Amino acid sequence: MNKKYIGNKLEHYKKIDLIQSEIPIRVEQKKIGNKIEHYKIIDSTQLEIHRRIEQNNIENGLIIIADKQTNGKGTHGRIWQTDEDNNIAFSLYIETDCKYQKLDGITIEIAKIILRVFKNLYQIDLQIKEPNDIVYNGKKIGGILTESKILKDRVKYLVIGIGINTNKQQFPEDIKNIATSIKKEFNINIDNMLIIKQFCKEFEKHLISKNILI
Repeated sequence: MNKKYIGNKLEHYKKIDLIQSEIPIRVEQKKIGNKIEHYKIIDSTQLEIHRRIEQNNIENGLIIIADKQTNGKGTHGRIWQTDEDNNIAFSLYIETDCKYQKLDGITIEIAKIILRVFKNLYQIDLQIKEPNDIVYNGKKIGGILTESKILKDRVKYLVIGIGINTNKQQFPEDIKNIATSIKKEFNINIDNMLIIKQFCKEFEKHLISKNILI
């Protein structure tokens, strides 16, 4: 049982024991997925990565996955809702030492990889709404949050958060007309871990090809 302090509130997060055969990510990449932690519920996978950074207790390639987030972090301070099981919510930490110009367009590249993964595995065509949304027929299915640490003109690390409504069925009244899920649109069941695995594999190839990954 992990205990996390958020402001003055103590929250308890149960970490699911990982089984290698169930989440075969780490065996295919050199860095991304070397360590994976999967939470049944957490405030935010993105915030958890930043807490580890502050504590100097983090490994290059760490992935934090959550079934539910109580305070998921989106762009511009918005909340990304992950309030139902069986959707995709994860963050990953990547160390680098490159000029920031080399990472221009990285969020769009991440979105392109996500689209390719869904196309290759499920033969569905999603779309990108710049700068960081995955959509279908104008409704948001997923989002990408890319954060970095820059010293002088060099990027030292990236924290990338990805949320995708794969199987979500219920949407709050204020977003039900602008958000959707793959299940609602295509009536198919998505293997979330397979999506994460394939994304990490393709993303690491991209980072290596650009000499970004340490």
